[in-house]
Amino acid sequence: MSHTLYPLKKQRLQRSELAVPASNPTMIDKAANGPADYVFLDLEDAVAPPEKEQARKNAIQALNDIDWAAKGKTVSVRINGLDTHYMYRDVVDVMEQAGDRVHTLLVPKVGVPGDLYMVDAMVNQIEMAKGFSTRVGLEALIETALGMANVEAIAQFGGRLEALHFGVADFAASMRARTVNIGGLNPDYPGDQWHAAIARMVTACRAYGLRPIDGPFGDFSDPEGYKAGARRAAALGCEGKWAIHLSQVTFANEVFSPTEAEVTKARRIIEELRAAEAQGKGAASLDGKMIDAASEKMARNVLVVADAISAK
Repeated sequence: MSHTLYPLKKQRLQRSELAVPASNPTMIDKAANGPADYVFLDLEDAVAPPEKEQARKNAIQALNDIDWAAKGKTVSVRINGLDTHYMYRDVVDVMEQAGDRVHTLLVPKVGVPGDLYMVDAMVNQIEMAKGFSTRVGLEALIETALGMANVEAIAQFGGRLEALHFGVADFAASMRARTVNIGGLNPDYPGDQWHAAIARMVTACRAYGLRPIDGPFGDFSDPEGYKAGARRAAALGCEGKWAIHLSQVTFANEVFSPTEAEVTKARRIIEELRAAEAQGKGAASLDGKMIDAASEKMARNVLVVADAISAK
């Protein structure tokens, strides 16, 4: 193990992340009372330009009126991109009026670390000016060719950054990929065409202590397709996946939750290794297979999630 280590910046249960247009108060209320671990109130792509100002007001009201933490949820706001004139007012109004109520800001289309620096500096100043004792986290959407080309540098930003999300739709457009699907498999590609991109983002996250989250799956009438995509993301190390429909939340929670059998096996691995350690051995056997220190690390990953679910 290298002497240079980056521990996880912030542990949050993020199996399911429900995207909610802040222009729709009814959907906000449903999200608050639904089963999602995470809810982000969207001021960006899901909101038409004429609705941007009202959506911002709706988000601020929802942050102040609803006790999201008491409902077992992390609440985030996706601000508009730095290339728009909406972004600065999103940050100023949300932070000044609800900066002690929002948990994270989700920054779209991050291309270079400087994009995060701008938001981080604004949030720092507003928190100091308002005297907030809470500390809002930042999350970054990697959804452009530039962002993926710089993903390792972005992951090293530090500061408030907690997580990276893979935005498959905008990434496909940025790459000029021959597809119009949002997150689905491409029949012209032999496998998952987003495997390499997600794997690269996950590696950057795990190297620098961030949570990797998979993005949306557009066809909410295809539950099996959604679950298959979630399983592929989980296999690569993602902690959760977006849901663009309430029905998808249940699938995400299911896929990213360890089963009872997995939890039991994880506990058995640790027990067997402790017994072996007492005998002066560094490895042991469980169900006819060798287990060692690496097995314990994998087992503890399972138990961290299981414990977080139990705590919720």
